[in-house]
Amino acid sequence: MRLGLALGYWGRGPDPGHVALAQEAERLGYDSVWTAEAWGSDAFTPLTWIASQTSRIRLGTAVVQMAARSPVTTAMHALTLDHLSGGRMMLGLGLSGPQVVEGWYGRPFPRSPLTATREYVDVIRQVLRREGPVELAGRFHAHPYGGEDGTGLGKALKPITHPLRADLPILLGAEGPKNIAQTTRIADGWLPLYWSPTRTDVYEASLADLRKNFLIAPMARAKVCDDVREGLLPVKAVLGFYIGGMGHSARNFHADLMARMGYEAEARRIQELFLAGRREEAVLAVPDAFADEISLIGPRERIAERLELWRKGPVTDLLVLAPDPHTLRVLAELNS
Repeated sequence: MRLGLALGYWGRGPDPGHVALAQEAERLGYDSVWTAEAWGSDAFTPLTWIASQTSRIRLGTAVVQMAARSPVTTAMHALTLDHLSGGRMMLGLGLSGPQVVEGWYGRPFPRSPLTATREYVDVIRQVLRREGPVELAGRFHAHPYGGEDGTGLGKALKPITHPLRADLPILLGAEGPKNIAQTTRIADGWLPLYWSPTRTDVYEASLADLRKNFLIAPMARAKVCDDVREGLLPVKAVLGFYIGGMGHSARNFHADLMARMGYEAEARRIQELFLAGRREEAVLAVPDAFADEISLIGPRERIAERLELWRKGPVTDLLVLAPDPHTLRVLAELNS
C-alpha cells in the first residue's frame, strides 16, 4: 500500500505550508500528492505550483469537478501538466451533486449521471490517445456540437499538442454502487470518499470485477496525538459539513453513503441539524465510532495497529490528510 498526501482545497486563502508539506512527503518517500476543488480554489493551479518545486512525487487531483470544465478542457489541463511535470500527472474526476453543479457552476445536474460520466471519460481518452479527431454523438457531450442552437459549422479536431502519455491514469470519485461498478470498467482507479477497513463488504458487489493494477485510493485524516476524542474533532467537523451541507435534504450522496455504512439514523439526524442552522450540534452528532473507523487518529501504537487493517484490504494507495510533518513521518515509518 503506497502513501499519498492529500492537501484538499483552500479555505479563505492558500495554505502557506502546502508546498513545504509536499516537499517533506516527497523526501519521506510518499508516492503522490493530491489537490482538490469545490467552489473556491481550483485544483490544477496549486498542483502545477507544487510540481515546479518537487521532482519525483506523482501529482493527482482528488477531485476536479466535471461540471467546471468541458471534458476537452480537462484533458488539456491534464496533458499540459503531464508534460510540465515529466509524466507525473494523475487525473481524478468527480461529478459532485445537484446543489454544487446547479448552484455554483450554473449547469444542469445530469439526469443520467452514469452516462454523463462515461461520456466525459470517453472524450478525455480520445484526446489523450490522439488517434484521430474527437468525435462523440453523446447525450451530454457531443463532439462536434450539433444542437439546434449551434451554427452547424463545428469541425472534429484532435489536439495540436501531442500528449506525453496516452495511458495517463484517470480515477473517479464515485459513491453510489452502480457508479463504483462502472468506475471499475471505465477508469484506472477509484477515489472513495469514506473507506472503513472493517466494512469492506459495503463495496464488495461493486468491486466484484476489478482489473489488474486497478487503483483504490481512499482519503483518511491522520493525526498522531494522545487524546483520540480531541483528535477526532476535525474529522467530525468535515463529516458534519459534507453529510449535513454538501447536498439537499432530499438528495445528498454523502449522507446516503454514510447510511449504507450502517449509520442511517445518525446521517439523517446530522442533515436535520445542519439544515436547521444548528451546525455545532450537527458536528457533535457525528458518531465518534464512524469518524474513528475512517481515519487514523491517536498515539503511534494505536495508529500502527489500525494501519494494518488498511494494509490487509484492497486499498492500493492511502491518501493521508495530515496537518503536520510529524504525522507524515510516523506513517512513512510504519508503512515501510
